[in-house]
Amino acid sequence: MNNHLYLYHVFNCVAEMGNISQAAKTLYVSQPAVSKSIAGLEESLNTTLFIRNSRGVKLTDEGELLYQYTKEAFDILKQGEERLMHMRELGVGHLRIGVSATLCKYVLLPYLNRFLKAYPHIKITIESQSTIHTLKQLENNSLDIGLVAKPSNDKIYEFLPLYEIEYIFVATSGYLDNLRLREKNEDIFAAANVMLLDEENISRMYIDKYFNENNINPQHLLEVSSMDLLIEFAKTGLGVACVIKEFVADELNNGQLVQIPLKKPVNKREIGFCYNKATYLSDSMTKLIEFLNN
Repeated sequence: MNNHLYLYHVFNCVAEMGNISQAAKTLYVSQPAVSKSIAGLEESLNTTLFIRNSRGVKLTDEGELLYQYTKEAFDILKQGEERLMHMRELGVGHLRIGVSATLCKYVLLPYLNRFLKAYPHIKITIESQSTIHTLKQLENNSLDIGLVAKPSNDKIYEFLPLYEIEYIFVATSGYLDNLRLREKNEDIFAAANVMLLDEENISRMYIDKYFNENNINPQHLLEVSSMDLLIEFAKTGLGVACVIKEFVADELNNGQLVQIPLKKPVNKREIGFCYNKATYLSDSMTKLIEFLNN
């Protein structure tokens, strides 16, 4: 079958028309070129496909058999082209997005809400997972894009910044009042129940680095799997939680939580959308990038 696709295309056209000259006009080639293609295919298959008659050509039994398959094959190709054009007209596509549960809830969903209103026919698959896992999947091209804190490796990833986030420590005023009554130690991190994300989380690694650089040594740690739980535990009065300031703005404004002052604030981090520089940008990805840039 090597290099026979064009010959089958010519054969299929002649079979449909029943006439070599009409087929030549349809294919925009000369009649001798059509005859030569048919002769070449017959020689390759070692069989006669057409019999000439006064009206043109007629398929042999072998030609009829072959035509059943070529007609089906070219009909399927035509359907594929039509479906592809229909998809492009509607903007049909698929995006695979990696994001942590925290960023998904507080950042991604509002963006997706607006994006899908503009492009309702794009299917979205969300992988809710750690930033480390998202970056690995972006590197091996099993995800299209991720919402992450800015990665350190700018050789692999293209980063589209959104805004900066700030890590702060919060507790209820009641917890802090009771802690001061119970403990004489002025070092709140040594006395309090300090609640952090688990050790495999990128945010936790960032805070651990901050602790090491500032000689902060929490004595009572409680590890939690998600930012939402940290916020809820802090609101319950279980201890001091490290949270993202932008995600507890309401609680800080209404006094449900209190921000604990630090001698040196935690450096802010930039979050944004990230994709592999070497990846193929589908039509859906191009639309998303244009949407984010605008």
